[in-house]
Amino acid sequence: MTDPHSLSSPATAMAPVPAGVARSRQLAVGSLVALIALCLAWELWLAPLRPGGSWLVLKVLPLTLPLAGLLKNRMYTYRWLSLLVWLYAAEGAVRLTSDQNPLSALLAGIELLLCVVLFVACTWHIRTRLRAAGKEAIAADAARRAAEAGFAADPVPPSRKP
Repeated sequence: MTDPHSLSSPATAMAPVPAGVARSRQLAVGSLVALIALCLAWELWLAPLRPGGSWLVLKVLPLTLPLAGLLKNRMYTYRWLSLLVWLYAAEGAVRLTSDQNPLSALLAGIELLLCVVLFVACTWHIRTRLRAAGKEAIAADAARRAAEAGFAADPVPPSRKP
């Protein structure tokens, strides 16, 4: 069964996947799982704001949502995750420069590093898949999405200028 959200047509589905796609996917999933584990450990055991943990551990919940999409290799998930990750990067930068606890500042630096790695992995994955898919597949995907929404994809083809 093929993924309905992939950018490949049935004719190109049998084409080999570029090595960059697999590597970037592994890097994205690994850095996301590491970021989730770091945030949980940080706010529950390593350096919580209050002894015994704090409600700030709930910041991990939005990070768990894209995990399923990454594992299913959904392009849309890589796109919005590359935007979401900057909220965590901002938190890491603020806490790196303002926390008095040296362990907490170190953990903030690691969080910031993981966010940058995750962003790079997501953008690398998106670029590699788009290059592999080609313009025809992108146009077919846009037409499919428009048809699902009930709109005409491009009712009037663009005119060619002489």
